[in-house]
Parts: sequence; structure tokens; C-alpha cells
Amino acid sequence: MRIGLIGTGRIGTFHSAALVRRPEVESLVVADVDAVRAADLAARVGAEAAPSVDALFAAADSPGTPGSGVDALVITAATSAHAELIGRAARAGLPVFCEKPIALDLPGTLAALAEVEAAGTVLQLGFQRRFDAGYAAARESVRAGRLGRLHTVRAMTSDPAPPPAAYLPLSGGLYRDCLVHDFDILRWVTGREVVEVYATGSDAGPAMFREAGDVDTAAVLLTLDDGTLATATATRCNGAGYDVRMELAGEDDQLAVGVTDRTPLTSAEPDGPAAPDKPWPGFLERFAPAYEAELAAFVDVVRGERDNPCDGREALHALRIAEACERSRAERRPVRMAEIDGG
Repeated sequence: MRIGLIGTGRIGTFHSAALVRRPEVESLVVADVDAVRAADLAARVGAEAAPSVDALFAAADSPGTPGSGVDALVITAATSAHAELIGRAARAGLPVFCEKPIALDLPGTLAALAEVEAAGTVLQLGFQRRFDAGYAAARESVRAGRLGRLHTVRAMTSDPAPPPAAYLPLSGGLYRDCLVHDFDILRWVTGREVVEVYATGSDAGPAMFREAGDVDTAAVLLTLDDGTLATATATRCNGAGYDVRMELAGEDDQLAVGVTDRTPLTSAEPDGPAAPDKPWPGFLERFAPAYEAELAAFVDVVRGERDNPCDGREALHALRIAEACERSRAERRPVRMAEIDGG
């Protein structure tokens, strides 16, 4: 199998190394708007470098031929390019794995999905938490009824430091860029849909958040369609380390995801655990096995050996929740999901 990858930044570098380790991947071709960066990455991981993104797509006219076309495409480019690249891949008949999001707005997302559906091609979205062992175990426990009736879910994502200021205006904001992972995994673990959200946020941290019209910390109360209450919080300013957790409470038992000897949390109790020696520094370290697993799944999908585990419609569901949160924060009121387009 010959795979193309577009976007050679941090996550593209990680995915490139993972793909060349797959025995099913005979060759990897990388491309970027920065041809020098693509060539450098190709040399480091043992891949080929296309001279441009257009050249990679031009070669797709002869898929499966050694030295020319590609059989599938992995998109790790800048978010603003995702929808266009998904559309081009669909028109070329290529299966696609794309990092979230499809687009930063609903019209762009719906347009890209329409192209994929019209072409009848595969689009797998990169919600890597679905491939994390802890979240998978929580899903299985909830679905098997081991917690009894689920009444409360608490989800959180805390980044150890803010992203570069230049990234904020391009990110879509904290709800779309960060909490969207919590919204997706909430649906995946519980099997329920969100019917209403009430969101608030604070921009009391670094001034760059206020300048970008974003918040550095946010909290959301979500009501699920069976009456379960969920909270989701996020911050860009968690100096203790990278902290991603989920707690699920039922009438019979409770379960926590993300509690390990690297969770950046110190107990205030005299006999409680101390701060970890090596707290998680970031998302690539925390979710490295999950990132590997989702790409392995994509390879299996392309080979026809399994169904798509996270198609584009899943990204639409999560984005609609993020859109409802933005409206709720702006208008200071609960927002029903029925108010949001694209349902």
C-alpha cells in the first residue's frame, strides 16, 4: 500500500513515523506547502517527498503504481486547508484520514461531507481518544451496565501552556479546538446524544485570548437525551501538566479514565498520593498509543478489513455541540441542540 500525507508539522511528523512502521505500508509520500520541510521529514523517516501538494494529487491519477500514485491520503495540514483537501481527495476517489476538524464552521463541514458522500469514498476523522485503552474500557463498562444507571459524567481537558498567539485566531476557539474532543468522547462512551448545553468561559488569563476573542478557560453543562448530566471543562493554563480525564458515576459504581501515576494532580490529604515525578507534558505523549491505533485502523479500513470507526458525521455531531456552546456563551443562556443547523 502506498499512502500520501499532506502536512509535515508536529502531528504530521508523528503520523509519518507511525505509518512507515506499518508493515502494510510499502511506501509513504509526504507533501507540504513548504517543500523543504517535506523533504526534511521524508529524509528523517525514510519516506518520499512530493515537490508540492498539487504534485501529490496529480500522481493520484494512477493509484497503486509504484513510484507514482497513492492508495489513500492522510491529512495533517493546517485546519483551514482540511475541507478543500478532503474535497479534492473525494474527487480523486481516495480514502482519507483527516485530523479534526473537517472545517471550523458548519457550512464548510457540510460541504466537505457532501463531496465525500457523493463520491462514495471513505473519510475517517482523527478523534484519537476513541482508541485510548481507558476510554474504550469505560465505554464497555457503561454499555454493559456495570455502573448501573449513569447519572453524572465529568470530562476535562487541561493544557499545560497556551498555544502560540498566532494560532488562536485560526483555531476556532476553545470549544471547537479543544473541548470538541470531550464532546465526541462523551457521545462515544455513553452512547447518548446531547440535547442542551449551557456554556461559560473566562478570558482572565493571558491578554492574547482577549485579543483573539477567545477564552482560556471554559465550563459546559450538558444534558443528555436520557437525563444524564455531564460537565466538560477546559483550560489552556494548567501549569501542573497535561491533564485529560473522564469520571462516570452511576447508581451502582463509579469509574475514572486518565488517573495514572503521571496524572498531574496532587492530593491535599495527608496520606494521599504526592505529585507525579513525570507528569504528562502534552497530548502526543499522553495519547501516543491511541494515535498509532487510529492509523492502524485506517490502514485496515483502506484494505477492506474493517468498517470505518469514526466517519465524518461524527465530527459534525461534535462540532454542532461546540457551536451550541459558543452561542450559549455569547447569549448567556441554555441552548437546545435543535437550534443548531446540520442536525
